[in-house]
Amino acid sequence: MATTAKTDYYELLGLRRSASTKEIRAAYRKLARKYHPDLNPGDKSAEEKFKQIQEAYEVLSEPKKRKMYDEMGFYAENYRGGPPPGGPTPGGQNVQFDFGGFDMSDLGGASFRDIFSQFFRGARAAHQATQETERGEDLEYQIHIGFWEAVRGAVRKMTISRLATCQACRGMGVAGGKTETCPTCGGSGRVTQNAGGMRFQITCSSCGGTGKLGSVCRVCGGEGRAAEAETIDVRIPAGVNTGSRVRVPGHGNAGKLGGARGDLYIITEVEPHAYFERRDDDIRTVVPVTVTEASLGTKIEVPTIDGRALLRIPPGTSSGQRFRLRGKGVASARHPERRGDQFVEVQVVVPRPIDERVRNLLKELEKLEPEDPRKDLFERAGV
Repeated sequence: MATTAKTDYYELLGLRRSASTKEIRAAYRKLARKYHPDLNPGDKSAEEKFKQIQEAYEVLSEPKKRKMYDEMGFYAENYRGGPPPGGPTPGGQNVQFDFGGFDMSDLGGASFRDIFSQFFRGARAAHQATQETERGEDLEYQIHIGFWEAVRGAVRKMTISRLATCQACRGMGVAGGKTETCPTCGGSGRVTQNAGGMRFQITCSSCGGTGKLGSVCRVCGGEGRAAEAETIDVRIPAGVNTGSRVRVPGHGNAGKLGGARGDLYIITEVEPHAYFERRDDDIRTVVPVTVTEASLGTKIEVPTIDGRALLRIPPGTSSGQRFRLRGKGVASARHPERRGDQFVEVQVVVPRPIDERVRNLLKELEKLEPEDPRKDLFERAGV
């Protein structure tokens, strides 16, 4: 099939002209599985569409051919001259081919149009020829974990869905995983065509350039991979926080045609704690103290993620004052030998004057300590 001016390779594959090689490959594989003749027996339109897709992919997947197509285009039916019907090629230039002076007698009924079409077209097994060994894709899963699991570390059992090597074809993409050497090209994937005293090396139409023959695997559609569920134990290291990415090597998608597996990444979301407030690797807490303890000073026990710790409250401590307990925070997930700190905020609890003796003591205290704590408040406020 020769490409006309109304047929654009990018449109055939549903791509932008700026599409990357990876995007081109992905679009081709998707369409090839959809229209492959083995999966659409007796459907001539599907077979024709499959050939068009092959032709488009063989050009766009090779940098040199794609550059030529983007700059000049290629229209095999116009080899005798003149612009293609509908105007200039995709690159804005007209391409003309004129081989009228060549001897066509030994073409065996074939034309230069047929020969040049084969330069830009694979045959039925071209999708297998264009596949290369490729590392599998990475996967991401999000999990919710408790505060203590994040602080101390944990092991979680997870069931993930991923692409594994197809067992039916052993990852080869062909039925039974068995191929045989193509007798047409002898396994080279190329054949020689003589035309008018010229010799052309073209893609073997029997094997599509693979050098091998085999039927497309119906289980995986020729990709060599199939979906499966896998249950694994994932170790969550101590110190992870919300948004941390835990890498599990080799548990992503299987590689293509024997390529290495991708990795699995676990994204953690940590539940907050009712008392301990975490900020990065530091812990913040609030501890109540009495007026007497804050005024005279004392030593109190405070909760930490390691248990109890002794904290000294100096005399004259004000409500809201903070104290640091070094090394009582969370261990760093990346550097376990490092730990954050715990910051303890003191909250002075004022006694309720529900008893007459308490009220009298507070009045007596006021007489002994008559200083007004708000004496310069308005001056500082500037009002």
